[in-house]
Amino acid sequence: MNLIIRLLITALIVMLLAHFLPGVGVTGFGAAIIVAIVLALLNFIVKPILVVLTIPITIVTLGLFLFVINACIILLADKFIDGFGVDGFWIALLFSILLSICQSIANSLLKENKN
Repeated sequence: MNLIIRLLITALIVMLLAHFLPGVGVTGFGAAIIVAIVLALLNFIVKPILVVLTIPITIVTLGLFLFVINACIILLADKFIDGFGVDGFWIALLFSILLSICQSIANSLLKENKN
């Protein structure tokens, strides 16, 4: 149940960010749910592989290269989903940063409500 709630919240955040950020488009809430599911799968499968392969550059950049990996995950999701579009790398980078911040806030609010 917690996974479904997190996916719905992520879909809502994707819709809001697509509304406010120029260069990010989502055709509807159904597409936003698919984006949330695909992002979860990509973060579960592809991201650990990329993190391990880029350990040296991540250490040299003091962890900032992880933002680049997040942007690449967003661009990869853009290629897989027809109803989701991101115009370029810098928009994907900004989108991934804002998505991470909003997800952190939402997850902390969910944890407070449980206690």
